[in-house]
Amino acid sequence: QVQLVESGGGLAQPGGSLRLSCAASESIFGIYAMGWYRQAPGKQRELVARITASDSTNYGDSVKGRFTISRDNAKNTVYLQMNSLKPEDTAVYYCNCRFYTGSGVTKDYWGQGTPVTVSS
Repeated sequence: QVQLVESGGGLAQPGGSLRLSCAASESIFGIYAMGWYRQAPGKQRELVARITASDSTNYGDSVKGRFTISRDNAKNTVYLQMNSLKPEDTAVYYCNCRFYTGSGVTKDYWGQGTPVTVSS
């Protein structure tokens, strides 16, 4: 039911920075969790960063200390600040919205993805 639109991807050099944005079609206040995932060629989609309704965060091991997730509830937008980029960060990045429906069951909605390429 919620639509997600990512932006901010593109080309960056190793050591550079990018900021990704995910705009939601409705209020994100109170949503169970929102996050960023990525998928590189030949690999499964993996967690990059997640933020919950209670403001707790978690990150994939490969991006800890380099990436930061945040949100602006007034703008219905989630951000991913990506610093110290490495070539292995090259992937398509997807915004995720996760609803908790009860009894341990969740439902996910996904954006269309925004590509990030890190190359000199």
